[in-house]
Amino acid sequence: MSESEVTITVLADGPLEVAGPCTINAADGSTLKTGDKAYLCRCGHSANKPFCDGSHKREGFSDPGLGKQD
Repeated sequence: MSESEVTITVLADGPLEVAGPCTINAADGSTLKTGDKAYLCRCGHSANKPFCDGSHKREGFSDPGLGKQD
């Protein structure tokens, strides 16, 4: 991965992994996180949205992370 490349990986039964230099902003434009790695909730149960807090494990979230092509 190059220094400026950002990769988003859908983790099986888990969150989205954002790897690479990124800034995550709230709807009001404020910065929520700046860094090289973040995990974003896909299950909808996180108490720390948009970030993953591991709730997917407790809730039994299941999705193979393969995506769906239309």
